Amino acid sequence: MDNYDFIALGDVVTEPFIRLQDAEATCDLDQKNCKLSMRFGDKIPYESAQMCRAVGNSANAAVSASRLGVKSALLAYIGDDDIGKGNIEELTKNGVGTSLIKTVAGMPSNYHFVLWYDVERTILVKHTEFPYAFDMNMPAPKWMYLSSLASNSAEYHDQIGEYLTAHPEVKLTYQPGTFQMKLGIERTKKIYERTELFVCNFEEAQRILQTNESDVKKLMDSLHDLGPRLVVVTDGIKGAYAREEYGTKWYMPIYPHTPFERTGAGDAFASTLSAALLLGKSLEEALLWAPINSQSVVQKVGAQAGLLSQAEIEAFLAKAPVDYKPRMI
Repeated sequence: MDNYDFIALGDVVTEPFIRLQDAEATCDLDQKNCKLSMRFGDKIPYESAQMCRAVGNSANAAVSASRLGVKSALLAYIGDDDIGKGNIEELTKNGVGTSLIKTVAGMPSNYHFVLWYDVERTILVKHTEFPYAFDMNMPAPKWMYLSSLASNSAEYHDQIGEYLTAHPEVKLTYQPGTFQMKLGIERTKKIYERTELFVCNFEEAQRILQTNESDVKKLMDSLHDLGPRLVVVTDGIKGAYAREEYGTKWYMPIYPHTPFERTGAGDAFASTLSAALLLGKSLEEALLWAPINSQSVVQKVGAQAGLLSQAEIEAFLAKAPVDYKPRMI
């Protein structure tokens, strides 16, 4: 088994991006509760379709780390089908190790559909319920990255928590997906307690904590109380907020850009923070890197085409606006 510095753990997906042209998006006055509408029972023309292979939160993170020069791998399950083989090929092309990927005969690989309208996307998801089992003898990496898994993975999370407890030297980024948030804080207590870097968006923070609290500082304090050493809460175009272990809090603005398609912005942000910290950067330096990778991703189709190398991030930094920097809050 290969030794890796960065292992991303989560479901891997193939997604066709279907760009809609005959649709409508409606939102409340506060721009919440948005809905995508199309004619029912009709033939709806679309503008284009593009296939994105080997994506998903953790797969995106593995590719991001690889682009940044980190020896990374994906730990995931696939079916014994052409979709799964395509995912392996795509990961290999991106320099991501695939020796930890497990193929399950008779089960389909994950296949989602992305409906792309304007700069936003609506994803139709269906996670295959693979027979998850964690290898407790896996060589310990420097860093693990845990994100979205299917709804039958509760015991798998217990095993991951046990592995992390047995390997205190491993640092963890936890970017919970929908099921992981539903699983709840108590069931994933060991994971929260072993998390080095916790990343979610503002609405997810409220959902996890089951609160309507609108003060991001208080949200970060509450998330930190669950165990994570570093807490980061993103808030779209408003920027991101970070809390260090001893309570110092930071605000980081976005890097100026015009989005084309927003899929993968959060994955790029969280994975770039993780890779930068693994590479020895301070939190302040990592916060400078992350929005640059996010803004690059949202100017391409899909979550990976815009992921940058270290040199490319440094080039963006060299021409950044003077106010593009983290500041204490």
